[in-house]
Amino acid sequence: MDTIANAIKIEKAKTSKIDQVDFNNLAFGKVLTDHMMVCDYKNGAWETPKVIPYQPISLDPSAKIFHYGQSVFEGMKAYKDSEKKVWLFRPLDNHKRINISSKRLAIPEIPEDYFMEGLKALLKVDEQWIPTSEGSSLYIRPFIFATGKGFHASPADEYKLIIACAPSGSYFAGKVKVLIEETYSRSANGGVGFAKAGGNYAGQFYPTQLAVEKGYNQVIWTDDNTHEYIEEAGAMNIFIRINDTLITSPTSDRILDGITRKSIIEIAKDENIAVEVRKITVSEVIEASKNGSLKEMFGAGTAAVISPISGFGYRNQDYDLPELENSYAALLKKRITDIQYNKVEDKFGWRYKL
Repeated sequence: MDTIANAIKIEKAKTSKIDQVDFNNLAFGKVLTDHMMVCDYKNGAWETPKVIPYQPISLDPSAKIFHYGQSVFEGMKAYKDSEKKVWLFRPLDNHKRINISSKRLAIPEIPEDYFMEGLKALLKVDEQWIPTSEGSSLYIRPFIFATGKGFHASPADEYKLIIACAPSGSYFAGKVKVLIEETYSRSANGGVGFAKAGGNYAGQFYPTQLAVEKGYNQVIWTDDNTHEYIEEAGAMNIFIRINDTLITSPTSDRILDGITRKSIIEIAKDENIAVEVRKITVSEVIEASKNGSLKEMFGAGTAAVISPISGFGYRNQDYDLPELENSYAALLKKRITDIQYNKVEDKFGWRYKL
């Protein structure tokens, strides 16, 4: 790893735009830092990563990303604690998952040292961009896409990994109202639903727009075959609390193996909260809402950590969730963020010091 770390070339921006940024009013993913990490795959191998000033990229119109959608990405964050030390949260899981996604889309896997050393070099150059206000962080977006040229429907022979960063405040404000989807599907058996492929999200936008037009914020995805089973919440994994039991769908071809999801399951068990990883039907959730045993629903993902759901719609009827004083959502979010910001002991070994 030292070999790669020492080989990384760093070209610093001539001027910084950091003084133009209002760090007290950060919209999610709108303001980008001064630099980015770039690593190219050519002639059958990944080249040495480099850190360069953030800038547009030039691609041939026949680049296969435009035609066949070979593109995967990750979502990560860097945090500063009260002593200004910088931390990552389970970054090796992100590296592992971008390779799982890449493999499914016939993209060559990126070696761990190229990914991690390139990321660390970038964060050291742009360390001043990591915000320190409560709830804020530096969002990190690694993504790989096909740059190889040609109209032939086959995997590209060249690719580019870029890691770009955006200082961000909280992703979601308040609770969200969701619509259980019965017509459109996010993914299918044997498909790419488990991968963080760009096309997965493109396919979500239209059904979500339809839900927004009906007064909802997001869509709850159900299985592609029967639409009987709850699977994901928008671009997040979903958790449902019935009485004092927390339920989430098992991962599959269709469901992303979320890092926040895995963390919530472990922390819930540590809190002696009953956790069931199993299929859950829409009818079970409706029945629980009617009999008062449905206590909470929330989405889980890197950007928002946990996003509470205030109510859901299904077949032209709305169902509200109760307002809880001591919710699992609040407890679990605090446990995770306290680890991320180095406020408590990390008994799980998830925190990664830069």
